[in-house]
Amino acid sequence: MTVLLFLVLFFGLLAVGLPIFLVLGVCAAILYAVSGQPLIGVAQVIIDQLNSTTLMALPLFVMAAAFMRRGGVAQALVDLAVAWLGGVRGSLGLVTVVACTLFAAICGSSVATALAMGTILLPAMLARGYPRSFALGVIGASGTIGIVVPPSIALILYGIVAEQSVPRLFLAGILPGLLQATAFFGWVWYTARRNNFPIEPSLPWRRRLAVTWAALPALAVPAVVLVGIYGGLVTVTEAAAVAAVVALFVSLVFYRGFHPAETLAVVADGLRSAGAIMLIVASALAFGHWMTQSGIPAALVHFTVAHGFRTWQFLLAINVLLLVLGCFLEVTATLLLVLPVLAPALVPLGVDPVHFAIIFTHNMEIGLVHPPVGLNLFVLSTISNAPIGEVIRGILPFLILLLVVLGIITYVPILTLWLPHLVFH
Repeated sequence: MTVLLFLVLFFGLLAVGLPIFLVLGVCAAILYAVSGQPLIGVAQVIIDQLNSTTLMALPLFVMAAAFMRRGGVAQALVDLAVAWLGGVRGSLGLVTVVACTLFAAICGSSVATALAMGTILLPAMLARGYPRSFALGVIGASGTIGIVVPPSIALILYGIVAEQSVPRLFLAGILPGLLQATAFFGWVWYTARRNNFPIEPSLPWRRRLAVTWAALPALAVPAVVLVGIYGGLVTVTEAAAVAAVVALFVSLVFYRGFHPAETLAVVADGLRSAGAIMLIVASALAFGHWMTQSGIPAALVHFTVAHGFRTWQFLLAINVLLLVLGCFLEVTATLLLVLPVLAPALVPLGVDPVHFAIIFTHNMEIGLVHPPVGLNLFVLSTISNAPIGEVIRGILPFLILLLVVLGIITYVPILTLWLPHLVFH
């Protein structure tokens, strides 16, 4: 009965257009009241759950992404990719995949990656005669890589909710992210040859090295994060703080993407983004606490075990559920809504929580480009003034590739777990 009440409340409030943090907060408050728990407990749970040093990494990485997006870093990465991919048919399409992968490894946000790269590369691709739907598709799809390669905001949240090591999760995302980038690269290369897309001029070696040297400061941010964490020099939260400082320094000193007097405006922009995420996190953590106390996760474990569900069947059912939810909810909301229910069922069913983290986040990637409410679709529609239907047509081949990669990630766990086991053996 309580579950039915939650479903009616949740989808009813979404239907009337309430923001997701209010939907989760109101649901949590009503469920606490119905179960006889004092509402003051909701506030206490939120305060206790937010008192997390790991959670502090989230707004700091968002701030680093804001500096990078405004600071000229995206252009430096595009120049780097062009320098090394010139002379190949469909160069700009291939550059988009590579540049999005590099930028994703810096900012950790898929929407920020699609926005930054779309602003730079979409006009360039259109000027060179690429079909607009194809250009929108490759930018939107490549932008999703930001959610799985480190440092990923979604993986930080997963680590907090599921109580998993964030460094392990970061390592687990590297090979699946590279597999996705390789699949996109191959499709763009094939499409470019089939449609005779233009070839960008090949640069002389001296010019290539000069462009590479100019791009090194941009690559310093992921280097600082990964070396700091896996060298045992800093925690994840400290690495996030260092990343924000380095991103600001690189943006102001090397690329001069904004004037020092604009720094507070960029900080305010980053704080707005971080604040929106933290509001969702706070309300969802309260809901997750109620969910754990309600016994629903334990009942799910009992049901799956009692009915003889095999691991592959469980994973298939969860993938279908997440793909459906991804059509209606954004990444943070889906993760914080569903994970408290699923996390206790993983180990009894033989699913490694680190492996499941990448399955989960890849599903969220697909949600970003899956109609009707994929955020990347609307970002690209806005910056290009293209109808949403045209964006969807361009994204469809990449959506199929994303589903194929999801199947590989789900049923070939060694792809995800090899690096974490190698480093933390």
